[in-house]
Amino acid sequence: MTGLAAMAAAGGALGRVLHVHGDDSAAGGATQPTARPTPPPRRLAASRVDGGAFIRNENALTGSRDWTIPDGDARPRGIEGFADRVSAEAGDVVRLFVRTTAPTFRAVAYRTGFYAGLGARRIWESGIVRAARQPEPVVQRPTRTVDCSGWSPSLAMTVDEHWPPGQYLIKLMPASGSASYVPLVIRDDQRRSDVLVISDVTTAQAYNAWGGHSLYADESGDPSRRATVVSFDRPYGNGWAQVGPILGDTFEVAMLIESLGLDVTYTTSIDQHRRPGLMGNHRVIVSGAHDEYYSLEMRNGLEAARDRGVNIVFLGANAVYRRIRFEDSRLGHARRQINYRSAAADPLNGVDPRRVTTSWRQPPAARPERSLTGTYYEGNESGLTAPMVIVDATAWMFEGTNVTQGQQWPATVREEYDRVMPGAPTPPQIQVLAHSPLVCRGRRSFSDMAYYTTPSGAGVFNAGTLQFEQRLGPLGSPQVIDAKHPDQQIRKLIANVITEFSRGPAGRTHPARPNLERLHVVR
Repeated sequence: MTGLAAMAAAGGALGRVLHVHGDDSAAGGATQPTARPTPPPRRLAASRVDGGAFIRNENALTGSRDWTIPDGDARPRGIEGFADRVSAEAGDVVRLFVRTTAPTFRAVAYRTGFYAGLGARRIWESGIVRAARQPEPVVQRPTRTVDCSGWSPSLAMTVDEHWPPGQYLIKLMPASGSASYVPLVIRDDQRRSDVLVISDVTTAQAYNAWGGHSLYADESGDPSRRATVVSFDRPYGNGWAQVGPILGDTFEVAMLIESLGLDVTYTTSIDQHRRPGLMGNHRVIVSGAHDEYYSLEMRNGLEAARDRGVNIVFLGANAVYRRIRFEDSRLGHARRQINYRSAAADPLNGVDPRRVTTSWRQPPAARPERSLTGTYYEGNESGLTAPMVIVDATAWMFEGTNVTQGQQWPATVREEYDRVMPGAPTPPQIQVLAHSPLVCRGRRSFSDMAYYTTPSGAGVFNAGTLQFEQRLGPLGSPQVIDAKHPDQQIRKLIANVITEFSRGPAGRTHPARPNLERLHVVR
């Protein structure tokens, strides 16, 4: 039975809701909330519908305009919550843990996609849920892990046939006050889709400072008081209303892919860790704008897929930079993410060198990211902005973009960047597409967009900058019809790459044309 057929067979009441009271006072006189679905039209069985047709049919449905949260409304903590899993399949029950100052709230699930440019479609609504009192988070020492696993579950959602696979935002709306999101991916692991989009939840969690500590600093910004273990058993902090980061920096590219009607399914970096072999079931894997935190299983699985001919798109910079590992929490498997940064501080140092949580390029067991990404993360600076300079406009992925040799895309290199590093080993069949001068922390350097191919036939594209994902739109970027506008050219470029990659090993038809010597990148 295929994944879509399994969804059709799952049956059950649409979005069944289990109301769990958080305390006795809240329970008094409470009524069971009623699920209010938005029913879709009848679908054909999965065995009779190819994946591309499924995506096209889904995006032909009417989208929603009420899914967004204005930036100003997201800052106060009027309501916040988290789910007990980052992803689910048909038949799974997802529990939500919610804290709010309001007496009641509603939860509404939206599937994100193209939907004629609206960006999402309402799938399910909980009805009115009476809020439970939740305890303050526990900060566990010495790792400074913020933990909310002691919260009472507020409601549960059953994933049935009315929940199409995709990336979801669960919008929590209190009776009064601001709203917030809980992200969720609905997987279809049984389907060998052409395109697999990975929602990078590990990087999102690393930067999440909710409760006072992230993997970078405490709430005052002190890096000496950073956490060494962070938990998925907590909400996302203030400022995480933006859908890009909370969906693993893949929102815009998912919209683009679905607008093209490509056969696509979705997963998360946690699932990439738990089931690394599944990455070999697709033709192209898409990584988001800031795919930084990788376990050994994640990296080994992605490299194994590439070596079987699976193409890879890295849409950002700083990918595969930090090495992590996981441990379980009381709520589930791989709910805690470990990153000591220092080998000396890691208890596994001298025990299991491959899992010591330094950066990947550092010992023990150093494996610099360039062997996978093709480029080398060099630096970052707040406010860093530079134009991207096209240096190989004849490359196949620029077809139909109207890009010219030497053209500059203004403000496209931002904050963090990758480059092909002089003197550092790099894949031999690498082609630099853009070579962009910049100044970072007073030092002159370059950011490189590159493409390489492998003996397996796989093609690997790396944007080399964090800004690409945000330029794909159409939400969050100008609506223009000028084919020479940089945003339109970038969208066409990425559409070309993903469409061609979705047909099979790109290196067999489009082998990379090494050009480092001609561009004087190697000296």
